[in-house]
Amino acid sequence: MSRQYRIAPSILSADFARLGAEIDAVLAAGADWVHVDVMDNHYVPNLTIGPLVVEALRRHAPQAFFDVHLMVEPVDALIPAFAAAGASLISFHPEASRHVDRTLSLIREHGCEAGLVLNPATPLACLDYVMDRLDLVLLMSVNPGFGGQSFIPSALPKIAQVRERIDASGRDIRLEVDGGIKIDNIAAVARAGADTFVAGSAVFGTSDYNATLAAMRAELGGGG
Repeated sequence: MSRQYRIAPSILSADFARLGAEIDAVLAAGADWVHVDVMDNHYVPNLTIGPLVVEALRRHAPQAFFDVHLMVEPVDALIPAFAAAGASLISFHPEASRHVDRTLSLIREHGCEAGLVLNPATPLACLDYVMDRLDLVLLMSVNPGFGGQSFIPSALPKIAQVRERIDASGRDIRLEVDGGIKIDNIAAVARAGADTFVAGSAVFGTSDYNATLAAMRAELGGGG
């Protein structure tokens, strides 16, 4: 089946001193989404950015699709703030919410698309009763908290299992993968069933964003 692919460079690996220019550059180079990793030094052992940065980026790039990945606990209190700041989609980890269904509803009530994020060791059962509230499932192919990690191979069969569930649901739910995505493995991740790819250091760690994104797109067969 032909899929529409999305590449979402993660600003976690961008030059924070020139963040607006970095976003301009990857969007001009053909990025589809901008992935925003929000870490709280509580749910994960790192601290990144808050709603004020997203608000500034939204003013700078009003047409961009901001894919905001909340690695925070508890999560519900921050959802309205990131929605107001300009998030397009907000995803979170089920371990960070006492009531996953309620948190998904909260995201949609604030005008954003909603996603659920599964860590490498998180089972798929939490998807069973919330598929009707999902716009996206994000599978982590590394343990969350740091950029630049290597892809965990056991993520590939898990991607295939989630693809089966999405297809069986008949719903328009994107399947995103985050962690260690590079030019040399993006095709395998796509074959497993992913349609949206987060790439941090693999993009921002290169000197030519146009060439890197073009090479990724070529590995995907030019789909986009």
